[in-house]
Amino acid sequence: MSANVQPTGIHHLAVMTADMQAQLEFFSDVLGARLVAIFDMHGVPGGIHAFVELAEDCQFSLVQLPETAAVETVIGQTHAGWGGGNAAPGTMQHLAFKADTLEDLIALRDRIRSRGVNVYGPIDHGMCQSIYFAGPENLTLEVAWSDSAIEPARWIDARAASKIGIGEEALARFASPEVYSGEGGAVPQPPYDPAKPHQAMDPDRYKQVLSLPDEVIWEMASYPEPPVPAAAE
Repeated sequence: MSANVQPTGIHHLAVMTADMQAQLEFFSDVLGARLVAIFDMHGVPGGIHAFVELAEDCQFSLVQLPETAAVETVIGQTHAGWGGGNAAPGTMQHLAFKADTLEDLIALRDRIRSRGVNVYGPIDHGMCQSIYFAGPENLTLEVAWSDSAIEPARWIDARAASKIGIGEEALARFASPEVYSGEGGAVPQPPYDPAKPHQAMDPDRYKQVLSLPDEVIWEMASYPEPPVPAAAE
């Protein structure tokens, strides 16, 4: 186990869609990301869940529910519309994919344009160079390449942070999180505290889920078998 427990990357990002086929056409043809899974969403009646592969351990996920098409897209609320646009707190402002080299970034720009999709850039941001374009259903997309890791001493700007009320003491705390190595799974579920973040489930159902032992959740909610049976040898 690592001496410090933290996320080690993005396993997947999930985006809602009302047209799964259009999104899969875009990600497979325009971006070259192969479909690796599509199945009935676990525990969600009528839901369809799909995954396209970006790298061996990194996927982009799409979710289509029966009611999705009835939800109105409103630029400035549900979607930002572009990298400098506004959207509601907690919504995705834009999504940036990774390219491994500058040559790959330019090749991706060629691929996107060859499919008739407009894309501009690269633009040099110092920490990365980026190209910008749109996906179906008003997705705001970017592909970025970096030649070196971000240097915090050069990129944590106390003047910018102070404009939104973040002081130097908080910045120092954010830049050096407390080291934590875990306790072997012994930490119990804390009591429900309305001041903490919570999933927007039915409140009674949510509190019932929180009251269950971890082992019961594992048994009740796990779907370990793929939907397609293994081929006979």
